[in-house]
Amino acid sequence: MSAPASTITAVTPEGPEVEATPAKRRRLRFVANPKAATGLIVLGFFCLIAIIGPWIAPYDPSARSSDLIQAPSGRHWFGTTHLGQDIFSQVLVGTRGVMFVGLLAGIVATALSVLIGVSAGFLGGAADESLSALSNVFLVIPALPLIIIVASTIPSAGDLMVALVIGFTSWAWGARVLRAQTLSLRRRDYVEAARATGESTWRIITFEIMPNLTAIIASGFVGTVIFAVMSEITLAFIGISTISEWNWGTILFWAQSQQALAQGAWWWFVPAGLAIAILGTALSLINFGIDEFVSPRLRSSGHTRVKTVDGRSVRMRVGFTPVLGAADVPATPVVRRRRKEEAA
Repeated sequence: MSAPASTITAVTPEGPEVEATPAKRRRLRFVANPKAATGLIVLGFFCLIAIIGPWIAPYDPSARSSDLIQAPSGRHWFGTTHLGQDIFSQVLVGTRGVMFVGLLAGIVATALSVLIGVSAGFLGGAADESLSALSNVFLVIPALPLIIIVASTIPSAGDLMVALVIGFTSWAWGARVLRAQTLSLRRRDYVEAARATGESTWRIITFEIMPNLTAIIASGFVGTVIFAVMSEITLAFIGISTISEWNWGTILFWAQSQQALAQGAWWWFVPAGLAIAILGTALSLINFGIDEFVSPRLRSSGHTRVKTVDGRSVRMRVGFTPVLGAADVPATPVVRRRRKEEAA
């Protein structure tokens, strides 16, 4: 029977204060990271727009009007296209396709990488060799050219098909990383103890191995989402995928084909470009937050800690090379006596 999680009790002037358990403190530490918090907020905003975007769009994104190539105004916040279509509505409606492809491809690729990578690393033997060979085969398959071939071969290939193709061709690298980490974990003492108590293989993988791979899995998921979003936008921009379904790449495709830059219609491509940049930045911030959460050296770099030594507060810079300032070094008894003699 496992022991309950310990807590730390601090005595304050108002009374004893009980802190959270270690697991909860770790989760709060990740959310409290400024980079991770900013990325999660922005990503949550885009997910919300993907859900409610078609409902709050002021116009039908495909509807034409007499306002041809109009600059942003109170009636059309992001301006209009050469057919009088409202660009703001196109951006709102197009968010759903981008987020759907990115998240679904990330889920599929992450599930396959965890299943194959962790199984290969923990089972070893013939299973490891077979799964590693399968990973090597998919590792050399060029994902983007394959997506282009599938999308151009199947005229009705929509967001679902694109997301599945990206997911099924993007798991190999994550599986190799997880296999290497599992090989270093499967001989740890706590794993051997669980094996000695008669725990089943899949229970050991689920409750002993997987919690130590959470950060790597999350980082691989974020990386796959970034690749899937860029692939979806690239396919639409070069005209491979269907242009009847609105996404940010479709907006850029029509802006490029109608020479929006030559006409000075900057509002036609800037909003979609900014949305792509902001989403990519949010995902990168989440990835940086995961790196700092995993690595204590990155997490503590540049921070300052106050420590009490001999009744004095010593300010220490915690990072790669902690240094004490000359004025912060506590004086020894001999130094204090010499200072008193000099003052007298």
